[in-house]
Amino acid sequence: MKMDKPSLEEIMGFDKSKLRKTETIEKNPLPTKEIMKEKVYSVL
Repeated sequence: MKMDKPSLEEIMGFDKSKLRKTETIEKNPLPTKEIMKEKVYSVL
Protein backbone atom coordinates (compact mmCIF):
# COMPACT_ATOMS: atom_id res chain seq x y z
CA MET A 1 0.00 0.00 0.00
CA LYS A 2 1.48 3.35 -1.10
CA MET A 3 0.92 6.37 1.12
CA ASP A 4 -0.04 9.76 -0.32
CA LYS A 5 2.79 11.58 1.44
CA PRO A 6 6.45 10.82 0.63
CA SER A 7 8.60 9.46 3.42
CA LEU A 8 11.39 11.53 4.95
CA GLU A 9 13.92 9.24 3.26
CA GLU A 10 12.39 9.99 -0.16
CA ILE A 11 12.48 13.72 0.52
CA MET A 12 16.08 13.68 1.72
CA GLY A 13 17.17 11.60 -1.29
CA PHE A 14 15.51 13.87 -3.87
CA ASP A 15 17.96 15.11 -6.51
CA LYS A 16 17.07 18.61 -7.76
CA SER A 17 19.74 18.41 -10.46
CA LYS A 18 17.52 15.95 -12.39
CA LEU A 19 14.80 18.57 -12.84
CA ARG A 20 14.50 20.34 -16.18
CA LYS A 21 14.35 24.13 -16.45
CA THR A 22 11.03 25.39 -17.75
CA GLU A 23 9.71 28.82 -18.56
CA THR A 24 6.34 29.68 -17.07
CA ILE A 25 3.97 31.58 -19.31
CA GLU A 26 0.92 33.07 -17.66
CA LYS A 27 -2.03 32.32 -19.91
CA ASN A 28 -4.70 34.31 -18.09
CA PRO A 29 -3.09 37.21 -16.22
CA LEU A 30 -5.12 39.17 -13.69
CA PRO A 31 -6.07 42.71 -14.73
CA THR A 32 -4.06 45.60 -13.30
CA LYS A 33 -5.58 48.44 -11.27
CA GLU A 34 -5.42 50.68 -14.31
CA ILE A 35 -7.33 48.22 -16.48
CA MET A 36 -9.98 47.79 -13.79
CA LYS A 37 -10.41 51.58 -13.50
CA GLU A 38 -10.83 51.86 -17.28
CA LYS A 39 -13.49 49.17 -17.25
CA VAL A 40 -15.39 50.78 -14.37
CA TYR A 41 -15.34 54.22 -16.00
CA SER A 42 -16.31 52.83 -19.40
CA VAL A 43 -19.46 51.30 -17.88
CA LEU A 44 -20.53 54.53 -16.16
